[in-house]
Amino acid sequence: MGSLNNNLIVAFQTNWISLLISLVIIGLLFFLAKKRVGFGTRVLLALGLGLVAGIFFNTYKISAVSVSTIGTIYVNLVKMLVMPLVVVLVINSITSISSLGHLRKIGVKTISLFFITTGIAALIGLLVALAFDPGAGIAQEVPKTFKPREIPTFSQVILDLVPSNPISDMAAGKVVPVLLFAIFVGIAMVQVGSKKPEVVQPVKNFVESFAQIMHQVTKYIIRLTPYGVYALIGAMAAKYGLETLAPLVKVIIATYVALLLHFIITFGGLVTFVAKVNPIKFFRKAYPTIAVAFTTRSSYVTLPVNLEVITKRLRVSPRIASFVAPLGATMNMNGCGGVWPAIVAIFVARVYNVPMGISEYILIVIVSMISSIGVAGVPGPAAISTTVVLTALGLPVEGLGLVLAIDAVVDMGRTAVNATGTTVCSLLVANSEGEFDRESFNRDEEDQMELNAV
Repeated sequence: MGSLNNNLIVAFQTNWISLLISLVIIGLLFFLAKKRVGFGTRVLLALGLGLVAGIFFNTYKISAVSVSTIGTIYVNLVKMLVMPLVVVLVINSITSISSLGHLRKIGVKTISLFFITTGIAALIGLLVALAFDPGAGIAQEVPKTFKPREIPTFSQVILDLVPSNPISDMAAGKVVPVLLFAIFVGIAMVQVGSKKPEVVQPVKNFVESFAQIMHQVTKYIIRLTPYGVYALIGAMAAKYGLETLAPLVKVIIATYVALLLHFIITFGGLVTFVAKVNPIKFFRKAYPTIAVAFTTRSSYVTLPVNLEVITKRLRVSPRIASFVAPLGATMNMNGCGGVWPAIVAIFVARVYNVPMGISEYILIVIVSMISSIGVAGVPGPAAISTTVVLTALGLPVEGLGLVLAIDAVVDMGRTAVNATGTTVCSLLVANSEGEFDRESFNRDEEDQMELNAV
């Protein structure tokens, strides 16, 4: 008991400044929530306050462990939602689709869109990297902390995707196997229900009820987002500071330019010319998803918000959203698997003076597309996808260590692109299937998301 008290005293003594500042900022955000200030506005304000506070902590060498702890608590609470949400939403979505042929058509459209948009993202990343030449003048010094990620074999990738024990897969945080298990259950329920509906109905009722309960739990956690965003950004800024990022500013700029171009050209183009909706209105409605993805750096954490945005703001039917969004949080990697590997490949080739030609450029795009889907069941997809691309091109994998310092900074943009890509794909699939309420969207009719509550 004495050692516990001593630990508490030491923790307070070393963190009291950051804790006090955090309490003031959290109190301010709570006050704004009571005044019904918009959710997106509070998230953006939390981002700014976290950045300022984190730079202050870094500059004056103030411990920010307490801030990091708050952020970790928020992320853990959201992770708590992911597995049950994926299971009930996917099963619920499939059982609402009476035809297996219809389900197959939706699945093919969804995965094809993920694949195509990731290829376009890789091409944009390649062209921007060639234009910016971010590796010029960078020393060939790999950080001592760098440890190359092991590239899984093809057989291991396949095994990682296939469920063996759904319960242990859930415990291990393996989303893809759990997703496949839910798909099998959903398809079986549709087939059995077509012959013996009375057998399936109790399970269907349970899934529907559990889905509603999980939606309510999700609302509780989502309301904590502004506080979690402040803590996550504050901890990141406190850890890295500005001086760590200075040598690699060109890489950061090139990455964000490529991500922005992908936003405008690819997403804007698809929304405008394929879905035929106003892109400005679309991005305004999708803003909560973009803000949460950017600040939390996790597609899984963004999933609950994205589902709300897709159904209640974009007016896409719940059964399309419940199928596309969980799949997108796992497999849609326009930023992590498209833009980033292409930019890092050009960067590493320049730093190590490895000549590249048109065949290598084509290989970058093709391998990026394949690896982004192939490593969906592996933790750290951005690092793995990039490692696969570097290896395929015969570039030194150690070069990945050169960009370690900025990974957290660019990961915000990468994740925002990933999540937004899922939102765009949901709209496109729903539009093609006649499950997009265009009139309601154009009239700006939006259901209450309950994100503006305290």
